[in-house]
Amino acid sequence: MSLPADAVHRSLEARQRKSLLFHIFCAVLAMSSVLVLGALLVILIVQGLEYLDLGFLKGTPSRKPEKAGFMPAMWGSVWICAVCAFTALPIGVSTAIILEEFKPRHPVLRRLHAFMQLNISNLAGVPSIVYGIIGLTVFVNMLGLFGSFSDPALQIGDPYDDWYRFQIPFGRSALAGGLTLMLVILPIVIVSSVEALRAVPGSLRQGSLACGATKWQTIRRVVLPASIPGIMTGAILAMSRAIGEAAPILVIAGTIFILYRPDNLMSQFTAMPLQIYNWAGRPQEEFHAVAASGIIVLLVILLAFNALAVIIRHKLQKPLQ
Repeated sequence: MSLPADAVHRSLEARQRKSLLFHIFCAVLAMSSVLVLGALLVILIVQGLEYLDLGFLKGTPSRKPEKAGFMPAMWGSVWICAVCAFTALPIGVSTAIILEEFKPRHPVLRRLHAFMQLNISNLAGVPSIVYGIIGLTVFVNMLGLFGSFSDPALQIGDPYDDWYRFQIPFGRSALAGGLTLMLVILPIVIVSSVEALRAVPGSLRQGSLACGATKWQTIRRVVLPASIPGIMTGAILAMSRAIGEAAPILVIAGTIFILYRPDNLMSQFTAMPLQIYNWAGRPQEEFHAVAASGIIVLLVILLAFNALAVIIRHKLQKPLQ
């Protein structure tokens, strides 16, 4: 039995009003978040421009705010983020390929495979301070099995002259900091890469295999090129988190006063979030303005790296044909 025309009209008007109200509600929330973010950025810029100059970028930390510099922290972040990227991205993408493209057929192995995927997804939500403690135990001290940083079990190169210096255990070095950040972002890289590989149509795989290509040739020449945009998106988000992490770096490096930039992987280091945290914790108001200057530099570097990664992603992106 059909409803009267006026009832249908009233029902349609009620749905349209609800849709309009929901649209207005979402728009108000979105504008509110943008306004709050804009206000914070304006406050940071106004407060931080006082100390933001070339001397700030080239100088070293000082007990006087007008002489404080950001150079050791910037280079420290470059070193640990480079170590993080060169370890987390290959390991994460390789793990995603194993999980998505080489799924086992045996029922027991399939359950183990699902259990591994579930745990990797859960690891993405673990607080970063936990990874800092793991890094302190595994990378800095190496469980106490290989001596100490001052008395290492293995040492290559002169501690003061050689750029290729390497030793075990790693101690509070840039290498240990980068590997700890690798632990932080590795679950994010794996999950995003798995989703990117899963988004590739199965017909492309079947067509490649039907043409006589092997499994590895199909992955290397068909699946990976098609999934690069999604993998790069996950890498951008992961590295954005890594460059702004303070808690695990605070556990690894400590609140030490660094006046030089790292010369090799075994050098002690500080990082931009750690230096900003140090300045923000000072009681003097001038150092709070210096911390605002450091936040501006951190945001500019982060946006520059993200823009470069987006450009690379678009250059590598190809239409699925």
